[in-house]
Amino acid sequence: MSARRTLGVVGAGAWGSALALAALRAGAATRLWARDPDVAAGMAQARRNERYLPGVPLPEALEITAELSDLADGRPLLIAVPSAHLTAVLARLSPLLSGAVPVVLCTKGFDAATGRSVLEVLLTSAPDHPTGLLSGPSFAADVARGLPTAVTLASRDPALIATVMDRLAHPRFRIYPTDDLVGVEIGGAVKNVLAIACGVADERGFGDNARAALITRGLAEIMRLGEAMGAQPETLVGLAGLGDLVLTCTSGQSRNYALGRALGAGLSLAEASASGRGVAEGVATAAALARLAAARGVELPIVAAVNDVLHNGAKVEDAIAGLLSRPFPVVAPLS
Repeated sequence: MSARRTLGVVGAGAWGSALALAALRAGAATRLWARDPDVAAGMAQARRNERYLPGVPLPEALEITAELSDLADGRPLLIAVPSAHLTAVLARLSPLLSGAVPVVLCTKGFDAATGRSVLEVLLTSAPDHPTGLLSGPSFAADVARGLPTAVTLASRDPALIATVMDRLAHPRFRIYPTDDLVGVEIGGAVKNVLAIACGVADERGFGDNARAALITRGLAEIMRLGEAMGAQPETLVGLAGLGDLVLTCTSGQSRNYALGRALGAGLSLAEASASGRGVAEGVATAAALARLAAARGVELPIVAAVNDVLHNGAKVEDAIAGLLSRPFPVVAPLS
């Protein structure tokens, strides 16, 4: 293994650990950072991440550290921390790095404290770095086990794309490049809110037709917002848009879908969050998207309904009734 082909992963949760394993399979010398020194030491000794990836071995070749300075040797970095911690982690990391280090964000959604998108946080915290976004239909457990997966890597820097693909892509982790950062970010953010809606619908027993309708009309909301933000339509119907939407809205592995099911069963947001397997990014994202849609004059009825349940005290029954009673589209006369 060439020492030049190195990669660092910031964040040792499920997604960060899975990406580190993907990089090892691609032949990169990989170093994984965990925030808690005890967690890092435990993972290094047991060669497991039992909290987030139970049963998946961590090869001896994977270096595990709790020191951010260990990632400051010029290696490209993948940032895989939850959006709620992104600002704080980047504030600690950025002063350690040279401006030439590529930084790829693997986090989706919005910062709950500031309402900024994760891309805005990255560009503000690391303005001089080549930057990118990695997104797409990719549950961590499947990636960690080496199951076939395809994702999108967005950057306006061709050298960054080539460098990261060289260290991360392999036959079972396919990477498709694009320069559409906006489209990749919108697709990765909105789908989490729509997954909450699908979880509610499935828990209420609304059936397959309703889920298909939510996914399809949800895609229409993604497309409307994407158009207003300058995204490329082909991105939104690709892996980072439609692909991620379908996956997140149909699988119990999705934290956002699971949260929706808990809400549909009558739990409060606090109870539903406590019953989950980790942070459901759609909670903060719903509020941020509602504000963004209002500012842009974009109609996002499903997102608005989810936001009302999560943050405005609306009952699930009332939100459902509001969506089902929306006026039918007006058909233009045939010419």
